[in-house]
Amino acid sequence: MGDGSGEKTNRRLHEGKDDDDEGCDGEAWETLNGCLAQVQSVLDQNRLLIQQVNENHQSQIHDNMVKNVSLIQEINANICKVISVYSKLSADFVDIVRRRRSENESNQKKKKDCVDLNLPATQ
Repeated sequence: MGDGSGEKTNRRLHEGKDDDDEGCDGEAWETLNGCLAQVQSVLDQNRLLIQQVNENHQSQIHDNMVKNVSLIQEINANICKVISVYSKLSADFVDIVRRRRSENESNQKKKKDCVDLNLPATQ
């Protein structure tokens, strides 16, 4: 979670240090990075909330134990946020893939039409 390995991977991918990034879709990467940043922020917040819950529980003070109820509810709400972000990410990727397929099919048709007419292909 907080080891920074995800940040290193994102940085490496964003800087184009992967061997097969020639076909990389900038919009897809931006969508992915934005969603992952949102999720990481919520998970970091949950980590702090969980630490507070643990401290409250260990204290065995009644008021602290009562506070845990609202903290746990907040953790649960954050988990719902993460689910929502991943759901939106999934829908966004489906949309991106559909648009790219449509664009590719359109470009292939244009190229075929140009070849049929002996015209230079344009993109």
